Amino acid sequence: MKENKPYRTGRNCVFMLHAHLVFVTKYRHVVFNSAHLETLHELFLVVCKEFDVELAEFNGEGDHVHLLVNFPPKVCLSKLVNSLKGVSSRKLKLHHPELIKSAYMKNALWSPSYFAGSVGGAPISVVRQYIEQQNSPH
Repeated sequence: MKENKPYRTGRNCVFMLHAHLVFVTKYRHVVFNSAHLETLHELFLVVCKEFDVELAEFNGEGDHVHLLVNFPPKVCLSKLVNSLKGVSSRKLKLHHPELIKSAYMKNALWSPSYFAGSVGGAPISVVRQYIEQQNSPH
């Protein structure tokens, strides 16, 4: 991804807020391949744009995904997460119907829980490198 300016501006503020988000599949089932991850990336970009959030980095493995987001202070992370998970779960079924039987036990792709970490202690480049180094399925 491209390297961005360190600060973003809003109407009345200047900010640099990053969060590392991790979503895990229901029952930690391994369901994603590279095509699924590409579709998820596109879906997450659309949702992030609606929230005025920048998806700085995305990657994942067969049973979870990592996102690095740059968000404005007006965005509530829990609402962003609910939208990211809800939209991706619904639309992934449409793009990849083969997932319906295996991934959607009880009609749920994602575990109801998630990880959200404030990225301030580690340099963004370290978190970005960590996400880039995930063992993506082939």
